Amino acid sequence: MLRVLSNPRRLCTGLTRRELLEAGGIGLGTAALGLPQLLESQARAAEDETITGGHGFGKAKNCILLFLYGSPSQLETYDMKPEAPVEIRGTMKPIASSLPGLDVCEYLPETAKVMDKVTVVRSVTHPFPVHGVAFATTGIPAIDVAMELAPHDPSHHPYFGSAVEYVHRQQRGGRPAEFPQNVALPFPFSSQRTGEVHRAGPYAAFLGSAYNPLWTEFQGKASRTVYKTLRDMKYDVADPYCGCVRDSSFRLSSTAPLDGLSLDRMDRRRSLLTQFDETRRDLDRSSPGRSLSTFQEMAYSLISSTKVAEALDVRKEADATRDLYGMTLFGQSCLAARRMIEAGTRLVSVFWDEYGLAGDAWDTHWNHYPRMTDQLLPPFDKAFSGLITDLDRRGILDETLVVVLSEHGRTPRINSAKGGGRDHWSRAYSVLFAGGGAARGRVIGATNGEAGDVVERPVGPKDLLATMFYQLGIDPHVRLPDRTGRPIPAMPDDADVIREILA
Repeated sequence: MLRVLSNPRRLCTGLTRRELLEAGGIGLGTAALGLPQLLESQARAAEDETITGGHGFGKAKNCILLFLYGSPSQLETYDMKPEAPVEIRGTMKPIASSLPGLDVCEYLPETAKVMDKVTVVRSVTHPFPVHGVAFATTGIPAIDVAMELAPHDPSHHPYFGSAVEYVHRQQRGGRPAEFPQNVALPFPFSSQRTGEVHRAGPYAAFLGSAYNPLWTEFQGKASRTVYKTLRDMKYDVADPYCGCVRDSSFRLSSTAPLDGLSLDRMDRRRSLLTQFDETRRDLDRSSPGRSLSTFQEMAYSLISSTKVAEALDVRKEADATRDLYGMTLFGQSCLAARRMIEAGTRLVSVFWDEYGLAGDAWDTHWNHYPRMTDQLLPPFDKAFSGLITDLDRRGILDETLVVVLSEHGRTPRINSAKGGGRDHWSRAYSVLFAGGGAARGRVIGATNGEAGDVVERPVGPKDLLATMFYQLGIDPHVRLPDRTGRPIPAMPDDADVIREILA
């Protein structure tokens, strides 16, 4: 890959000058490395498909990844232990779901109705009880707090969506798609919390900034104000995750024209840039120059296209459909994800992120029960059930993989904080798969009587990601070029596809 040795001055876009120039040169090294290896990987996957009978491989045309930052409690969702002591089971009651034998929390009544379409993995486990979004969504072998708070640490690996986009782009000969293929909602990750440090996770890492997800901006207002606490900090926050006004919508933050910049003015600026480019014919004849021109054309196309804007404009949906998902930021983000998938996006990530306060979202060290019953479970219940119901009735659930993921679980024993609290716990937690080649109505794995340790079919985050790659028709161990061109497997060699998930 073309390397630019200079001072890393950061531009207003968030990219460094070095990254911007490297984006143009990324095709020089990666195309030469990637295509033969991708063909070899696909041949290996096809051979493996023959051996296994082909169950699930490539059945997902699209993927919607729902990430619940902070991590929900397994005990108050899909692995309830009503026979455990109250200091473990808590105060919430289980209710029967549409999947016989599977109870869910009483605050998930709509989700209970769709569990016959879902596979629950109750036995996810790993040794890192920190907010390792990067560990949960990339091939990085380990995580600690320092790396968690350093999104551009060179040790990071590419985000799942970035790796998927890279593989598909190489299959197209290195050409970007005409429509964005790796989109994330509702706003750039970790950008709405207190403090200037962003968390690691949804970044392309050594693949280069050109493969970062395209983030949206939330265009709307909260309809509810909630009281939030963090240790000795107390805030009243207008939080759209708890409710948003009906006029709310989204737009691509990286492609939205500047205020007052008409398409005519943009075309004039493009013409001027073209004149400058004509003086760089030697560069334009090179692979880096051609790659840069490709990304420029993609940017202009996204800015001037109405297709992306229309897909993100959830206001075009009937009120009944919007209400099916719930008039909350997460619910409307899930609706926008469905619209983007229908418009042509391959992978959409929806993050339930911190808002207004660090240690927020599903990180319930404090006020666990008030937050779960008022701010968290009801909005998720509507959003997830609405998405599954809507995809299924449109006939596209079987080709659209939906995964509900988080970093870890919560402690079995409730702490003594005000309102109760559950702390970080990575030894056992639950994940949901639906659609896209996943089995309907299945429970995989089991935990002990406290939901604290796995006693049957332990799996790790890398196994989950390997399964997701497999369902999208990608060899989980496909090699990706690092910054030196060295091939790095997307998933570690010991990551296995979880066959029981597959239909």
